[in-house]
Amino acid sequence: MNDNLDQHLAAYGEGFGYAFDNNIILNWYPERIMRLCDPSCRVLELGIGHGFTTDRFARYFADHVVVDGSASVIEQFRRQYPDCTARVVQAYFEEFVPEGRFDVIVLGFVLEHVADPAAILKRYRQFLRTDGRCFIAVPNGESLHRRFGHAAGLLDDMMNLGRGDLELGHRRQYSVSSLASEIENAGLSIVRKEGIFLKPLMTAQLESLQLSPAIVKGMCEVGIDYPELSCALLFEATDGA
Repeated sequence: MNDNLDQHLAAYGEGFGYAFDNNIILNWYPERIMRLCDPSCRVLELGIGHGFTTDRFARYFADHVVVDGSASVIEQFRRQYPDCTARVVQAYFEEFVPEGRFDVIVLGFVLEHVADPAAILKRYRQFLRTDGRCFIAVPNGESLHRRFGHAAGLLDDMMNLGRGDLELGHRRQYSVSSLASEIENAGLSIVRKEGIFLKPLMTAQLESLQLSPAIVKGMCEVGIDYPELSCALLFEATDGA
């Protein structure tokens, strides 16, 4: 269980120094999920975070529940999105017990935060319907720009947490292989592996280029087929039973 969920609140506001990356990633991956899922699905989302995904899912899915353990994050979200229709439940992920099962469960940038990712995956597997789908997004420690930094001698270990990770309360990085192992060890079967945002340069460098929205979208589209090089990973899994 998280030690103090509110201590990282500032990083989830508008002044976060890595907002450029977050705005791209957190607006892209919910669109991918919505492309793949019918709006009639009953959806459970773990964590509000910056609020982008919760707002988008609530406007698309007919039945959308989101659980978050931080009263401050929930309050901030309600201020930013006062008209959002999502049913928000304040509870720790480790303790939440939903009413019924879900067609879709979204763990969007959750596993890098929690003390025991394996326990979370196993717990929420049981809340999937028989034909349900689980979407899991995490940061990729072996992304292209981190590989460049490592090769240039700027990053000793690609799995080290950066300043932005620490501000957000991350406990770990992932790779394609480590995420796959964690999902499969929880008894889930992986049916899709995608990358989120193929980022060739550091954030400040990209910002200085003033790239057009079309180029940024292109980086996201190309990243779908290159998860091992993208900023983040998006896996889809089903119950392996």
